[in-house]
Amino acid sequence: MSIQVLGTGAYLPEKIVTNDDLAQMVDTSDEWIRQRVGVVERRISVNESAADMAVKAAQRALEAAGITADQLELIVAATVSNDEICPGVGAQVQAAIGASCPAFDVNSACSGFLFALDTAAAFIARGGIRYALVLGAERISRILDWTDRSTCIIFGDGAGAFVIAPGENYLTSHLFTKGSREELYIPMDKGNSPFYEKEVAPLAVHMSGQATFKFAVRRIVDDINIVCDQIGIKPADLSYIVPHQANVRIIDFAAKKLGLPAEKFVVNIDKYGNTSSASVAISFDELARSGKLKKGDLIAMVAFGGGLSSAACIIKW
Repeated sequence: MSIQVLGTGAYLPEKIVTNDDLAQMVDTSDEWIRQRVGVVERRISVNESAADMAVKAAQRALEAAGITADQLELIVAATVSNDEICPGVGAQVQAAIGASCPAFDVNSACSGFLFALDTAAAFIARGGIRYALVLGAERISRILDWTDRSTCIIFGDGAGAFVIAPGENYLTSHLFTKGSREELYIPMDKGNSPFYEKEVAPLAVHMSGQATFKFAVRRIVDDINIVCDQIGIKPADLSYIVPHQANVRIIDFAAKKLGLPAEKFVVNIDKYGNTSSASVAISFDELARSGKLKKGDLIAMVAFGGGLSSAACIIKW
């Protein structure tokens, strides 16, 4: 037993922060950001948590799927920026939408949504679950160093959601982890223990740009080839690829290495920046609502992030 995607939803906060706005805060410029990352503007939350945004994305996905919250039997949420260690985003969404099913979070940084989707798919494959909600939600602005131009220009806030059910449309998946913190890590603060002596870096996204770039391009190419090989197709047979929106140059490099036209890749980093685990879900929702998809289309989703981690899957529309 596999799954099908019944409905998708996304939510972006209202506040738009442009590159020119950031140029008033750090030593950067609109031209510099566009050339190096591809971001023009991003959405930043001023009064909504990751869970608040996830609730709105979930409600839109439920509406698109044509089911109600009380029909859900599982919620799996991906996030690295919940305002609280406990309860998790999944549990907060469960309460807010009126569901009564088990709910929990996973953390695999920007790959998190695809890890969560694969987890929910496994629960459905085991049997006994009809409808599951999968979320990616981030208020990544809360964990940025807003004086560091190498990171604060990249990210934005938002949430995305899928409602899934038993079906035969989740054709294959591949998850990858290479335990490492040298390229990208997000430390917690030191905490309250009077006994802990180890020095801890400040709470913020710490990233080695070049190393992360190389890892990302390699993983997109390798993971797309792996999932295509698993079902006996070529990357050229894919109708669309929905990649994690981290850097437009990463997507361009990967497209060239795969020998695919840029038109096959869904790109919205210019509007939203890197929304971490919400990125793929937001992008897929835009594609699903665009009217471009046709029955039988093969769509790959691919992501990479801290951990280090990456993931890819192929679904049939």
